[in-house]
Amino acid sequence: MDVMHTADFETPVGSIRIASTEKGLAYVQLPHANGRGFDGWRVRHAPDVKVKRGFEPNRRTIAQIVEFLEGKRDVFDIPVDLRGTPFQLAVLEEVARIPFGETRTYGEVAEAVGRPTASRAVGAANGANPVSLVVPCHRVIASSGHLQGYGGGLELKARLLAMERSHTARQGRLL
Repeated sequence: MDVMHTADFETPVGSIRIASTEKGLAYVQLPHANGRGFDGWRVRHAPDVKVKRGFEPNRRTIAQIVEFLEGKRDVFDIPVDLRGTPFQLAVLEEVARIPFGETRTYGEVAEAVGRPTASRAVGAANGANPVSLVVPCHRVIASSGHLQGYGGGLELKARLLAMERSHTARQGRLL
């Protein structure tokens, strides 16, 4: 039986829960997240795993998430155990390519995955992202440039984008 290690920890944006397998990070639950949370995700994507509390197996991931949220990290280098449909995985792989401090529209992501008319489906796949922050779904915005849909709420999405833009500006990059 597979084992999933969970850990809860405090960050600059609030309490976060993560879950990982021996393959890598499988789930991130943001503060004030909407949706079914970890239990709902687990029932659908990992029903046969044994869940154990475990800070130690998650130490590296926790450190990198905290560093990111403190503006000290712009790239994650941790393994990820993504679970979802083939379309969801294609969308998340494309979203993972969005550089720190940049955004893409749902339509641009749809185009990139070869489904130019599927921006709503991209939104749904992006919304089902189980590893927020690490796969930066907050970097996907509406074609109008407005913020739209984020599991941690639009306030957190705006805060993350502002933090990234501020960091890239300090690094001397043009947006």
